[in-house]
Amino acid sequence: MIGLGTVARAWMAVAAALVALVVTCAGAAAQTRPAVAATVSAPTAYVANGSSGTVTPITEATSTAGKPIKVGTSPAAIAITPDGMTAYVANYGSGTVTPIATATNTPGTAIKVGKAPLTIAITPNGKTAYVVNSSSSTVTPIATATNTPGTAIKVGGGPLAIAITPNGKTAYVANGDSGTVTPITTATNAPGKSITVKLLSPLQVAMAITPNGETVYVTDASDTVTPITTASNTAGKSIKVGNSPLAIAITPDGETAYVTNAGSNTVTPITTATNAPGKPIKVGYYPQAITLTP
Repeated sequence: MIGLGTVARAWMAVAAALVALVVTCAGAAAQTRPAVAATVSAPTAYVANGSSGTVTPITEATSTAGKPIKVGTSPAAIAITPDGMTAYVANYGSGTVTPIATATNTPGTAIKVGKAPLTIAITPNGKTAYVVNSSSSTVTPIATATNTPGTAIKVGGGPLAIAITPNGKTAYVANGDSGTVTPITTATNAPGKSITVKLLSPLQVAMAITPNGETVYVTDASDTVTPITTASNTAGKSIKVGNSPLAIAITPDGETAYVTNAGSNTVTPITTATNAPGKPIKVGYYPQAITLTP
């Protein structure tokens, strides 16, 4: 029998591949979906084509699509190293990650990871890419200098999202089936004690960390957002937002977190100093992604 979590994660892989796009441009730091990074070549957007098993590079200056780059089956996420030299593509259907040299758009040898890799995050120093294996309940660290996978790190059931603190010391993994968040110390790749939050959505979980690295915000299936204090790895009081919160973005000054509520057709602003939600902002039908200008 195929469980709900498995079906949901497969659906997520398709949905993620439809919107997985990363951009390279000078002087910015790498993040996960979307990602911005410095590059040695012309500024380029990389688009994961989930049903084609390819990634399409788009030259920003001319808005011209280049030749599709062959990767694995069902590419679901892309992350770019801070120096912009390598794009890492998580292939959900292949259980692999494909490194792409951005200077030539040449794919390297596929890196074997766990089952159903769904998303990737790269440390600010660019030394390690962390791959979330949604059907293995693990995270695979990849040494970017050699593209060698390390020992898989055990996390909770059904991991769906990952975020790394700005200082690069801790990676936080949201586990949809377990209703927990697992902190990983990046210096040792040791998982810490799981942090219990409300039941996470089997369809999508969003995480965001404030620029000062003090708070992680995690969406819950109960139409709330849970703040986690990174100094103590403790969950705070849940913040009520709209129906089906699916994405979070935090302003560069760290003062406000914006949460898209797909079921309410609204966006809820949260004042991070007090974790107080503001008046919902009416937007279009089923908002599921958000990003902010620098």
